[in-house]
Amino acid sequence: MPNTTLARDEASKLACALSDAYKDVHYYLNFKTPIDLLVAAIISAQTRDETVNAITPALFKKYKTAKDYASAQPSQLAKDISKVSFAGNKAKNIISACRTIVDEYGGVVPDNIDALVSLPGIGRKTANTILINAYGKVEGIPVDTWVIKLAPRLGLSANTKPEKIEEDLEAVVPKALWGRFAYVLKAHGKSICGKVPECSRCPIEKMCPKNGVAKRA
Repeated sequence: MPNTTLARDEASKLACALSDAYKDVHYYLNFKTPIDLLVAAIISAQTRDETVNAITPALFKKYKTAKDYASAQPSQLAKDISKVSFAGNKAKNIISACRTIVDEYGGVVPDNIDALVSLPGIGRKTANTILINAYGKVEGIPVDTWVIKLAPRLGLSANTKPEKIEEDLEAVVPKALWGRFAYVLKAHGKSICGKVPECSRCPIEKMCPKNGVAKRA
């Protein structure tokens, strides 16, 4: 049974209503190939999307394949992505992941979650993101910072650990919505349900339990 504060059918209706309110939402990092996406996702951790999208055009022009990254010098790649946080560690993870991709997968980013999460710098969230956006395979829901913040507030999960939140969401969110639901929550958080939720503007205000939201006088 999912650990939610809304009943399963209520949670499902809320998820559907929220998704309908953000019909045009889509993945937020720019890429053309699976290796582009893998690299962009690694460097996006604790970094603004705008910063990532600003540096990746030049990066993707210089490094086109997993082999290109695998043969890069860590110091040079770190310089190429120096505008993102923890550039040195991210450069090492990219190079290590791409060496594994070259050595074990013929230079092709794997399309199954077990292989992806075994790569340096790739957790379950990023693995789900790659599967959904590079390969059209929807096997789970990426749980990012916004999902962790909003799932409990909206009554969709009472857990705090990402893997448990994902399990709860997958039990109540219709599978047809899994591929974009993380981006729906992000859009909702940035536009309405941020640090100080603007409940009066919220499209699901009457359905939301507002867990943890201070009542206004």
